[in-house]
Amino acid sequence: MITLKRPHEIALMRQANRIVAEILDQLIAAAKPGVSSLELDRLAEELTLMKGARPAFKGYKPHAVEYRHSLCVSINNEIVHGIPSAKRRLKEGDIVGLDFGVCYEGYFGDAARTIGIGTVSESARRLMRVTRDALYAGIEQARVGNRISDIARAIQTTAESAGYSVVTDFAGHGIGRKLHEEPQVPNYFRPGMPNPRLQEGMVLAIEPMVNEGVADLEILADGWTAVTADGKLSAHFEHSIAITNAGPEILSESNKDV
Repeated sequence: MITLKRPHEIALMRQANRIVAEILDQLIAAAKPGVSSLELDRLAEELTLMKGARPAFKGYKPHAVEYRHSLCVSINNEIVHGIPSAKRRLKEGDIVGLDFGVCYEGYFGDAARTIGIGTVSESARRLMRVTRDALYAGIEQARVGNRISDIARAIQTTAESAGYSVVTDFAGHGIGRKLHEEPQVPNYFRPGMPNPRLQEGMVLAIEPMVNEGVADLEILADGWTAVTADGKLSAHFEHSIAITNAGPEILSESNKDV
């Protein structure tokens, strides 16, 4: 069931997502060559608690393996859900997806950005740019009266017209009192998929994951980390947005968005 949010609920989600955006800004500033992904995770949790929120991902258990960290750090060919590790240190030329969420006053915020560490290749920069463009193309279609398919097609067209593949195994989602709510928000469209009409009060986490090569993926033995099947790069961007009669409101946007 899709839950429509009332104005006071969206106000609380605006605060939750402001916390997410501010912490992502600080994580990006700290993401330098030599820093471990576990150090970023610990910083994310420390900042979250300082702001009176709690980490959204820590303790999340949608399947047999519980997620035990506050941050997902996905490097190069890792698509999403990369588990922080003291052994995994960022290197010059890496691209790194930082996926982060909090719960504040009972409501969730969720966003992701992919960044380059130091100087990265032109092909990596292009992949990140197109993925971010795909996110904003999807957001532009998140308007009252449109359907989920309008968001999905905009993302898919932007990515595929640039020669990339969209990941079909994961999707965006509704968000509110739960981290994942209905409806699902795929990054591609196929006839017969659920396709609800968008209404004022819906809050969605839109999150294209775009691969440099094929769309296929594998899940590593840790039960979480998704990697590209061909070893090529992947990028991930996400915003939580509220659908209003005045158009989409990006709740998790930052002035420092990359």
